[in-house]
Amino acid sequence: MLMHKFFLGIDTSAYTTSCAAVDSEGQLITSCRQLFPVEIGQRGLRQSEAVFAHIRQLPFVFEDLLSKIAAHSVAAICVSDRPVDGKDSYMPVFQVGTAFAKTLSLVLKVPLYTTTHQRGHLAAALIGNIDLQPPYTFIHLSGGTTDFIAIDNDDSFKPFAYARDLHVGQLIDRVGVALSLPFPSGRHLETLAAGYEATSRYPAILQEGNCCFSGVEAQAMRDIKQGELNKGQIAKEIYDVIVRMVLKVLNNHVLPSQNILITGGVASSKLLRNMLLSRSNTRRLPYQFYFGQASLSGDNAAGVAYIGFKKWEETNYGNFD
Repeated sequence: MLMHKFFLGIDTSAYTTSCAAVDSEGQLITSCRQLFPVEIGQRGLRQSEAVFAHIRQLPFVFEDLLSKIAAHSVAAICVSDRPVDGKDSYMPVFQVGTAFAKTLSLVLKVPLYTTTHQRGHLAAALIGNIDLQPPYTFIHLSGGTTDFIAIDNDDSFKPFAYARDLHVGQLIDRVGVALSLPFPSGRHLETLAAGYEATSRYPAILQEGNCCFSGVEAQAMRDIKQGELNKGQIAKEIYDVIVRMVLKVLNNHVLPSQNILITGGVASSKLLRNMLLSRSNTRRLPYQFYFGQASLSGDNAAGVAYIGFKKWEETNYGNFD
């Protein structure tokens, strides 16, 4: 029956093991995920460690998914098999999810589709933003990605800016760990920053139109080592420089439109969203910002599942046999 068919999404990123399901109307049914366990003082896992973490966690995450849907009702599976578009895009962690998805599709005798981790993020961000139509600018801010991408009328990706040295999420986590916060550090750093006013202490520097955060990291580490600046002040300055950097990139490029869609783990921060909107409005910048749901901004498989649904629909024209 049409109403009882589901489309699975699987994503095994550098930080999280994720499975999700959407129904035959593309509505999200469930999103299950588990972060990697990281010891205090560590800044994430090496790829080999992350692969083993996925092998341990994926059965439990999938079991959680199966508590909400029936395996025999699965119509198709989609998996993110690489980080971003491009033939040279590769990361070992995604092979865990790919192998699992291939095996599952053979057992269930259902189609298997592939996509990228980044396209999964975009699809998840569009959940709740159905009125946003191309062209627009897609900004992906996470621990492994700081990308500014023009989405044209044909939904094609045209990257135009990125982080030359250090990704936004890496900056947050490195500063957070140096401040004795757990990894990942985003929500802890955000809490620490509450109640402080930014002074634009750290410079927002672009090189050839791209973000540069290594200098910010170096200056923040000096501040932490010297101990003269309050930890909360340092935290607030980190969010402030990220906001200024994002706006500076937008101001320095010709955009497909003034509509800006932002997602990624860093973009789940309520503080970052509020600071970005406040600074843009205060300076009367022309941008209209859209954000993915906070719960779907970090690594997840909801967007991957939705992509699988759309690919199946294109092939089968919505007919269920």
